[in-house]
Amino acid sequence: MKALRPVIVILTVAVLLLASCAPGPNTLRGTQDEEGKVAGFWKGLWHGIITPVTFVVSLFNKGVNVYESRNSGGWYNFGYILGLSIVFGGGGRGSGGVRRRCREG
Repeated sequence: MKALRPVIVILTVAVLLLASCAPGPNTLRGTQDEEGKVAGFWKGLWHGIITPVTFVVSLFNKGVNVYESRNSGGWYNFGYILGLSIVFGGGGRGSGGVRRRCREG
């Protein structure tokens, strides 16, 4: 039984960590902001591109958020992820490398 305790503790901690990362519902999705607009694809793209600057500003200003809660859902998320991949590289850099040929001889 003593040998089983560490396994139970590790499994409990693992389940709690995984559960804490689960996304919750966005109750503001599809609702309009003060101007009567809902953030869509283009706004998501822009927010993804400016995320590094917005994050730094949000550390010092409580009125600035990194992500728009009042968004259209999937299209905003797609634009946001696309904007992030534009800024941070998105994995396309690996294919443009110089190829080396082995010489036989």
